[in-house]
Amino acid sequence: MNPDNLSARILEVGDIHQTELPLRWGDSDALNHLNNTLYFRLMEEARMQILYGAGFELPSDMGPILAHASCDFLRPLTYPANVRVTHKVLRIGRSSAEFELLLEKSDDPSGPYARGRNVLVWMNYVANASAAWPPAVLAQLGAMFRPAA
Repeated sequence: MNPDNLSARILEVGDIHQTELPLRWGDSDALNHLNNTLYFRLMEEARMQILYGAGFELPSDMGPILAHASCDFLRPLTYPANVRVTHKVLRIGRSSAEFELLLEKSDDPSGPYARGRNVLVWMNYVANASAAWPPAVLAQLGAMFRPAA
């Protein structure tokens, strides 16, 4: 973590982060549908862009872990497409944060193709125990998100 990168804004419930990611042709099955495991890879890539963009240095003695990931597949994503992955903060607890994720085609305003949920937990890796979110970390994350409109 780089404390020089801090913003005065702290991560809040309702905040939004969006990432655009291209689908790759090789990620599709014989019916040109994105393989279901790749939905989780898109969510992972968007999450890592948030964490690295916020200045997290991984590995470290402390940091976030993914404690929960789920996905509802609403309709098939097909190649070619750019996917917009939206993280929305649903809850911030002492040591955990819950996010709703939407996967949408960037050029299709008809709604999401998948809806997911992730829970991140701030961990002390050395003690193998959760720890309270440091205010500096919430500020780093707050700098990566924007308030909901």
